[in-house]
Amino acid sequence: MFGVVPKTIWSKIAPADENNLIRLAMRSLLIEDNGRLILVDTGIGDKQDQKLMRHYYLHGHDSTDKSLAAHGFSRDDITDVYLTHLHLDHAGGAVKIVNGEYVPAFPNARYWTNQSQWDWAMNPNDREKASFLKENLLPLKEYGVLHFVDPDARNQFPQNISTRISSGHTESMMIPVLQYKQKIVVFIADLIPTTAHIPVPYVPGYDVNPLQTMKEKAAFLTEAFENEYILFFGHDVDFECCTLQMTEKGIRVKETFPISAIQP
Repeated sequence: MFGVVPKTIWSKIAPADENNLIRLAMRSLLIEDNGRLILVDTGIGDKQDQKLMRHYYLHGHDSTDKSLAAHGFSRDDITDVYLTHLHLDHAGGAVKIVNGEYVPAFPNARYWTNQSQWDWAMNPNDREKASFLKENLLPLKEYGVLHFVDPDARNQFPQNISTRISSGHTESMMIPVLQYKQKIVVFIADLIPTTAHIPVPYVPGYDVNPLQTMKEKAAFLTEAFENEYILFFGHDVDFECCTLQMTEKGIRVKETFPISAIQP
């Protein structure tokens, strides 16, 4: 998860267990706006076989259904599923198995990716091949629910939601930028997986272009600090959100808090 950074350094901020593993979340974000209920990312799902799942050591008792129900919703209420990218830990829950068939897991939703990321996933390189599983993706096309985001189009989502593109982690990963309670909240996806990844050189070994990730991250952090963005993390097991501050070591975490704590 930290690429070339030595474990003796990164383990101080992300301690590993006896198997050399760190705890990570697979956090989605639910957005209710202008009559639409938009789910950003779906986690890994529950349909993968044990051979695959044994590598991931899934733990905890949270689920999409429990989380939706806690807010008075169900899968049927979701109007849009926004997939930041198509790796299995972000898109695996987009599809489920019903009577032995792969079907969209949110029956009334449109599913959003972009043409570049879709093409990349359909013809994966050897590095990412294990993360792009066709059973997570092709049913969306077969059922006619797949749609492509145009970052320049302003009519695909409510005006409080825009999209920026990042290609260091994978080709054309989508990052949703939200206007919420007079703040800018950015679902930072895998550009910055956790608060521990805020230092620019801390780049996962999974990234297809780590130098580009560093360039994108440095530019984003400067913009985020100068404009007081709130970062929302998909993989940080302890912290949902943070603000930023400038320190003698560069831009670092200022405050951490749950998204429910954001005030106008």
